Amino acid sequence: MDRSTDQPMRIRKRDQATYRMGAVRRTAANFTKLALSALLGIGLLVTGSAPAYADAIWDRWKAADAAVSSGNPAAAVPHWEFLADHYVSAGDWESAALFSGKLNQYFDGIGDYEKAIAYYERENEYWLKDGKDWGAVDLQRAEQIRTTVEAYISTADTEALRQRALPVSGKLSKFEPEYGMYIGMYTERDPKMLNYYDRSESFYGKKHALYLAYTQVGKPFPKQYAQRAKQAGAGLQIAWEPMNGLDAVTDEVVRAWAREAKAAGIPIFLRYASEMNGNWVPWHGDPDTYIRNFRMVHDIMEQEAPNVAMVWSPGDVPMYSMDAYYPGDDYVDWVGVSLYSEPYENGDPKQGNMQATSPVERLDYLYRTYAERKPLMISETAVSHYANIPQESFTEYGTLNLQRLYGIMPYKYPRLKAITYFNVNLEMKESKNNYLLRDNDAMYSLYRKLIEPPFYLTNIENAAKPPKPSGQVPLTAGVAIYKRALITPFVKIPDIYIGKIEYAVNGRLVQTQTSPPYGIELKAGDVPEGSVLELGIYNHAGKKAATRSFPITSGISVSIDGKDVDFEQPPVIREGNTLAPVRAIFEAMGAKVDWNAAAKTATATKGGTTVSIAIGSGEAYKNGKPVKLEMPAQLVNGATLVPARFVGEAFGGVVGWDGETRTVTIRMDGKSAAAFPGEAVKVTAASAVSTLTPSASERSANGAPSRTAVWFGWFKDQLGRLADLWGRLV
Repeated sequence: MDRSTDQPMRIRKRDQATYRMGAVRRTAANFTKLALSALLGIGLLVTGSAPAYADAIWDRWKAADAAVSSGNPAAAVPHWEFLADHYVSAGDWESAALFSGKLNQYFDGIGDYEKAIAYYERENEYWLKDGKDWGAVDLQRAEQIRTTVEAYISTADTEALRQRALPVSGKLSKFEPEYGMYIGMYTERDPKMLNYYDRSESFYGKKHALYLAYTQVGKPFPKQYAQRAKQAGAGLQIAWEPMNGLDAVTDEVVRAWAREAKAAGIPIFLRYASEMNGNWVPWHGDPDTYIRNFRMVHDIMEQEAPNVAMVWSPGDVPMYSMDAYYPGDDYVDWVGVSLYSEPYENGDPKQGNMQATSPVERLDYLYRTYAERKPLMISETAVSHYANIPQESFTEYGTLNLQRLYGIMPYKYPRLKAITYFNVNLEMKESKNNYLLRDNDAMYSLYRKLIEPPFYLTNIENAAKPPKPSGQVPLTAGVAIYKRALITPFVKIPDIYIGKIEYAVNGRLVQTQTSPPYGIELKAGDVPEGSVLELGIYNHAGKKAATRSFPITSGISVSIDGKDVDFEQPPVIREGNTLAPVRAIFEAMGAKVDWNAAAKTATATKGGTTVSIAIGSGEAYKNGKPVKLEMPAQLVNGATLVPARFVGEAFGGVVGWDGETRTVTIRMDGKSAAAFPGEAVKVTAASAVSTLTPSASERSANGAPSRTAVWFGWFKDQLGRLADLWGRLV
C-alpha cells in the first residue's frame, strides 16, 4: 500500500472526542446538575422578596418531589413550569436550566416531542446565560426528536442557483465555485484504489475534484500524492498537522514547504491544524497562539504558493468553543468541518446510540456563523453502514444518511461547496466502523448515483460551475416545473427510520417509496397550475408520523428543433392562451430584433421577412400585411409576449404541442412537430388537467383516460378549490 506520508490521526482523535464528547460532557453535566439540584433547596429558602414567597417556592419544590416519589411525575409538571418561569424572571439561569431539564426529560419520555424540544432549547439558552455550554447535548437531543419535512426541486435556473450560492459580499474566495459542489475522497485505505486517483472514474463513475492526504509539519511535502493528483486532473486537500506543537512551526519550515507546494502545480486546499477546538490535539488550548500561528502560515502561503487556499476546519464538537480559534476573514479562504455519521459511538452499543442524529443539523451552527462570508467544505466525513464490534449491519441507516449528506445538504446549505468522503473500513481499530462504500452494494450504487449530476464538480478552478445548469432549490410557492423536475424530500421523524413516503398531487396518490433514495420526478403536464403536492410519512409500524403539503405549479417551455429556449421572462397563460416572448424565440431562430420604445413596437427581421408587433394590438404585420392574433400582444416584465403559434410560424416554423411536458415545439428544419390539442397553442381546462394515472373506472376501453374522466377530474379539482375557498371565508 502506498504510504508516502503519515497515516491520518483523524479517526484516532475523533474516537476520544467527537461523539464520545457528547456522552462525556452529558455525564459530567448531569452529575453537576444533580449536585446543583441537591443544593437548590437551600437557594429556594433565600430566593424571593419575602419569607412568605420563599415558602411558596419551597412548597412548589416539595410538591413536585412528592409527585415524582409517588410515581406520578405528570403532577409535578405544573410545579416545574412555575419554578422554571420564576427563576427566569429572577435571572437565576442555573435554576431555570435545571427545572427546564426536568421538563424536557418528562415530555421526551411520554412522546410529547414538541414540548420536549421547547424545553431542551430553553435549557440550552439558560446554561449559556449562566456561562456554561452544557446545553449543547440538549440541542442535539432536540434535533433527534424534531419532525422535519422539507422538499427541494431541481431547476435549470442558473441565476437562482448562483444567487443562493454567493457570499453576501458577492466576491468569491480562492477556488470557490459560483455554484455546485466539489466532490473529494480519501482513498488510501480503499484496497482497490489506494492512491491511484486516476482509477476513480472506473470505480465510482466519475473523477473527483480533490483527494485527501495527511502529513505532519516538519515532514517533506507529499510529492507523490501531488503527482498522482496532477495525473488525474485533480487537486489535493492536505491535512497538515503540527504534532510537535505550534512552537515548532517556524517561518523557515513553512516557507520551504510552501515552495514545494507551489512547484506541485495543482490546486491545494491546506487544512492546517484542524479540529483545534478539541482537546485531543496538541495545538488545542491557547486560541491566541493558534491564531497568530495560523496567520503566519497564511501569510507565507500567500507570498510563496498562490495555488494554496487556506482552510480553517474545526470539528463539529465541541460546538461553542470553536469560534475562539477563528483567525479572521482575512486569513481564511474556506471554512471546513469534520463530521461523521455512525449508529453507535465508536461502533460500540455500550457507548451510546447515535442513530437518531443525522448529518444535516450538525452543520447548522457553523453555517449560520460563517457561510455569509466564506464557502464551506465538509473536510472529512463518512457514513457507517456496519458496526464492527456487534457485527451489525446498518444498510438502511447508511443509505438514509448518505442521501442526506450528498442529496440534501448541498441544496439546504448552498454555501457548502465541497465534501470529501473518508472511504475506509476501520475494522476493529480506531472508530470500529465500516465506512468503505464498496463493502456495501446499496451504499456503493447510491454514492455513484448521487454524484452523477453535473452539479457535483470534478475540476477545481476559480468561479467553477457545472457544465450545464444543475441543482435544486427549496420547493416553495412560485417555483415552477418546466418540462420535468426531480423533487427530493428531506424527512426526519422521532422514530428515525421511515417505513414509506407517499406522494400525492391534488389528492391523488402518484407514488410510494419504502427505501432510499427518496424522491419523485414529475412532468409539467402532471401538475396543473395551482396544484398541491402532499407528502405522507409513515414509520416502520405503518403509523403516519408526519404530513406536509407544498404548493406546486408548472410552466410552459419552448423548444426549437429540439433545443430548449432560455427565457428571462417565461411564457405565460392569459385567458387560456399561451403567450411567448418574441425576442428570445426570434433570436433563437436567427432573427434580429429591434424595439421602438416610443411606438411600443418590436420588429424582427430574418432573410427577406420582416415581422412587427405593437403592444396592445390584436394584429401583427408580416412584410406589411396584417395577421390577426388570437390575443393582443402584451408587455410582461419588460418583455413583449405574443400568442405562441404566431411566434413559431412567423418565420416559417412548424408549431406543435407536447402535453406531457407542456412544451411548445417549433421545427425550423422541415420536420413535423407534435400535434396541437386544437387549432391554436391554447391551454384549456381539459388540457390543463393533470395527466396522472386514472383509476380503472376512469379509463376508456383502450386504457387511456376517457374524455369524461378528464373533465370529471378537472371538475373535482375545481370543487375542491371552491370548498377550500369557502372554508377560508367562513
